[in-house]
Amino acid sequence: MSNTDFALAVEDLTVSFDGFKAIDALTLYVDKNELRVIIGPNGAGKTTLLDLICGKTRATAGSIKFKNEELTQMAEHKRVRLGIGRKFQTPSIYENLSVFQNLEVSFPSGRSVFGALAFKCTDAVHDRVQAVADDIGLGDKLDTEAGLLSHGQKQWLEIGMLLMQEPELLMLDEPIAGMSARERELTAELLQRICQNRAVIVIEHDMEFVKRIAHKVTVMHQGKILAEGSMDKVQADPKVIDVYLGH
Repeated sequence: MSNTDFALAVEDLTVSFDGFKAIDALTLYVDKNELRVIIGPNGAGKTTLLDLICGKTRATAGSIKFKNEELTQMAEHKRVRLGIGRKFQTPSIYENLSVFQNLEVSFPSGRSVFGALAFKCTDAVHDRVQAVADDIGLGDKLDTEAGLLSHGQKQWLEIGMLLMQEPELLMLDEPIAGMSARERELTAELLQRICQNRAVIVIEHDMEFVKRIAHKVTVMHQGKILAEGSMDKVQADPKVIDVYLGH
């Protein structure tokens, strides 16, 4: 496969903080419409990898290509425009706005000050809000103030705010932390739905959940990739058992 066939091609990526290689010559290819889960012990570099892809952290060396465009020197907001969405561990929703308003303000044309002033809620925006709300299971909660949602619903709303921008790569850091069993179920279903027209990268610790959602699992350790493949293959790998599953 040539690099153009992948949603994301990371090659020989390295980032050093004061001589410590947090990511060490890492190479990773994610297919279009793939749901990739990254696992590994704390300090393996998982969050740093997402920071490098979204532009929060600058790479020391190596290449990150998305839609065949080199990202390593590109500003964070330009990566968002190119179609990269990133959800951090703490939800950043507007608690005092309704679910509808949270989704509406996330629509791309509302991004700049001038855009916001000229911004009218057109039918297109309305339809998009409804479609996304249905997708995230909040279709009947559009008028609800976001602060009144459950923890899980807030997480889904934030995913919805990213979906409003129709990203082609969505990155989620521990999306089910603090969720109830039922919310985890619904989140698994949600992730399976949304990876049908985009690539999704998830960092997760919960192995049952990983098994349920992952097309492919990447195990990181000390800034490198230790193993990669199906959950069954990775779980049976002696290196992985030694480093991760054995503890």
